[in-house]
Order: sequence, then C-alpha cells, then structure tokens
Amino acid sequence: MIADFVGKFNASASERSEPATGRVLLSQKRLVLAADAGKTTIPLSSIFDVAVGHVPQDLGEFFDSTVTIAFRKGDHRHVAAVEADDDKIEKFSTVLFKALLNGTTMTVKHPARLGGRVTDAAFHPAKLYLKPRMVRFKGPDSTFSVDLSTVTSFERSQREVDGKPREVLSVRHMQGGQAITSLAAVDSGRKMSILGRYLRLEYSDIVADLKDISLSEDETELLVAVYSTGPEVSLAKVVDVEPTQVEMLLGDLRDKELIADGQAETELTAKGRIVVSDKLEDVNT
Repeated sequence: MIADFVGKFNASASERSEPATGRVLLSQKRLVLAADAGKTTIPLSSIFDVAVGHVPQDLGEFFDSTVTIAFRKGDHRHVAAVEADDDKIEKFSTVLFKALLNGTTMTVKHPARLGGRVTDAAFHPAKLYLKPRMVRFKGPDSTFSVDLSTVTSFERSQREVDGKPREVLSVRHMQGGQAITSLAAVDSGRKMSILGRYLRLEYSDIVADLKDISLSEDETELLVAVYSTGPEVSLAKVVDVEPTQVEMLLGDLRDKELIADGQAETELTAKGRIVVSDKLEDVNT
C-alpha cells in the first residue's frame, strides 16, 4: 500500500449520486475507494487520465480540492473525483502519477536539439522515473533528467522512430543556461497522455505565476534582446536606450525572475523564455 487516507469521493461508475466519506487506498496495481455503502475498485491499467484540481461538471457541485481520475470499465468510460485537504491531495496525486508511470519503457533522444541546432544523437531505450519536480530517463548507457521548473514548452507529434511511426513527446527545457530539446516516445498512448498531464501540472504553475507579472514595452523589448543577442552585443544599442536605463530595466527583470546572470552573460530563466516565446509567436501571427 502506497497511500491510505480518509477523503471524500464519488465515481460515475457507482450508484451513489452524492460523494461519500471513506478510505482512499492506493497500491501498485489498483485504487480502491471504500465507503460503508460499498467500494469502487479501479485497476491502474484502466486509468487513462488524471487531472489535479479539475472536477467534471456532473460532479463539480460537491468538490473543491480534488484529483479526478478517468478510467475504463468494460466498454464504458468513467470518472472518479477524490477530495481531501490540499496537502493530502498534493501527496496523493504525486504517488498516483508515480504508480502509473514509474518504470515505463521509453525510447528517447537527448539532446535532440541544442538551441536551434539539430544534434546527431540517436534514439535509445530508457526507463522513466518521476522525482520531485523532475523527470528522469534512465538508460543502460546514459541517464538524463529534466527539471520541470525549467520546461518552456512541450508538444506531442507523430514521428518516425526506428523505422515506424510513433507518438513522440518533445520537451524544450533549460540546462546550464542553454535551451535543450529532448524527445521521448512510448508505444502506449495511455501512458503518453498521463505523462503529458503530469508535465502540464508544473508548466501551468509557471504560467500562473506569469499572470501576475506586468511588463512595460521597454522591458519586453529588452527581454527579447537578451534572447536574441550574444554577450558581445551592447543591449543599449539594440533597444536604443541609455545604458543607465538598461541597467535599471535589467534589475527589474531580475526582480521578476525573468532573467538571471550566467557565467558569461545575462540569461533568460524558464519564465523569461515563456514570455519571449509568446511575444515572438504574437509577432509571427
């Protein structure tokens, strides 16, 4: 047993119209929601989606802080919502994702890109493991980790891997001040969906933080300049602003955690890269 706590829950597969209070029990093979009136058993192999903080419309009037689990029972799809205090929900969601994903065999390429340059790295097998705010890919010859707080974008696409079309997750993240793209493929579309959901949890937290940040036109222009120029180029000349004002603007961007001082130059943080990506996308469209 990897989780055992008292919570409130309901499942569309049960006959109850209102949530019940009972024990939530999680093992490496199944999730059990046990109340006095009966229990709902959900094999982990039947779960195809997990959402933290989201409640389906037909269950939403009863719940606040939740984990919602989508699963199959026979030919039908069902959802179960589990509610508890914030701390329990956070711990439960973490161990649930680990139970669903740890040990999954992936086919990975790292790094697939360094900045804008495509590398000659090859795909190789690796096992997936979730760590606190981190995803680790452990292979027989190499192991690498992706710090989720540095992820700036990710997307799913169809690519040819080892001679056959596969669904591939592309993750762009920061490492040592450099943008890196890593690719990961898995045969199970169910596992890919759950992994994507896990990554979105951390990414959504960063985006939520950015909603509280306001930027002036000069700050935005300077942020793009930091992205597009090297250490040998004067930022004051690029943005046509006095050097003293540039230093003040850089200080404001540091305070907002959008830039940081690297070994050789000022660098964008993960938050800064998201802002710049959005800005460039607006310009391109």
